[in-house]
Amino acid sequence: MQVAANKVVSIEYTLTNAQGQVMDSSVDREPMAYLQGHQNIIPGLESALEGKAVGDQLQVTIEPAEAYGERDESLRQAVPRKMFEDADNVQVGMQFQTMTEQGTQVVTVTQMDAEEVTIDANHPLAGETLTFDVTVVDIREPSQEELEHGHVHGPHDEHHH
Repeated sequence: MQVAANKVVSIEYTLTNAQGQVMDSSVDREPMAYLQGHQNIIPGLESALEGKAVGDQLQVTIEPAEAYGERDESLRQAVPRKMFEDADNVQVGMQFQTMTEQGTQVVTVTQMDAEEVTIDANHPLAGETLTFDVTVVDIREPSQEELEHGHVHGPHDEHHH
């Protein structure tokens, strides 16, 4: 069986940035499973895996446009520190969920002073060229429910729709 649309694909991977720094890895964890063709993973990686088989190994470098996009400086803004309920405990690097017109968005605190907190809604890997070392470990047919929902349901999946 090959990686193709509507197949559940399990991969082991290590993600590094352009400086060779490991950003994420499935080592010491379960392989990551996703539904091919449903934008469950970044476009560049999904494209690179198309047609691969169990046991295939590949290294793929993905430019920002096919990963998490370019950085958008308009997604950075300073907000009054008093907008944070627990302002005294806010620190650079913390992430918060916020509601926007586009739905829930994760923002990261990037700077702060006595009056303002600068938040950034860019994905932390936006603007990064990413390299994935990937091994395809399993390919299977999805369940009807997985197909209908557009993503994989794991053995411990407890979300409800």
